[in-house]
Amino acid sequence: MELTDTARRFIVHWGEMGSNWGVNRSVSQIHALLYFHGRPLHAEEISETLSIARSNVSTSLKELLNWNLVRTTHVLGDRRDYFETSLDVWELFRTIVRERKEREFDPTVRLLKELQAQPGFEQEPADAQDRVRETLRFMETLGLWSDEMLRLSPTTLEKVLKLGASVQRFVRGDS
Repeated sequence: MELTDTARRFIVHWGEMGSNWGVNRSVSQIHALLYFHGRPLHAEEISETLSIARSNVSTSLKELLNWNLVRTTHVLGDRRDYFETSLDVWELFRTIVRERKEREFDPTVRLLKELQAQPGFEQEPADAQDRVRETLRFMETLGLWSDEMLRLSPTTLEKVLKLGASVQRFVRGDS
């Protein structure tokens, strides 16, 4: 498949942004291709289109599957696996937030709880205990808020985000 200039720029940029977010560039570019293209593609097609080694495509697709950002599908009469992603940007956003929360945020909350519960915690300096407790309180509050936001429909979530921006402008006194 030949990429248009628009598609190429989108995919390259998404790969650069993925690197900034700590995601492998190839993983991000494959996701961008599937999203931009809007239809299932097989691994060979992805490899040829992006000029990425087939083994790299395979590894990247496994990572995208683990993140629940792509799913495997099949085409009648073709034995190959095809891969597709959601075309709903809100669904993708929610998936990424949910996955990152489970992988990065929740383990930190568990650790902070464990630290507080361990026998020697009371022997730590009072100000250190306070920082651990405050960090846990903050993270639990943020976790509850994010869980609630993830329960909202995309339409409602968009309204909440716009409302939050309006409240910020009002508080600042912007016209």
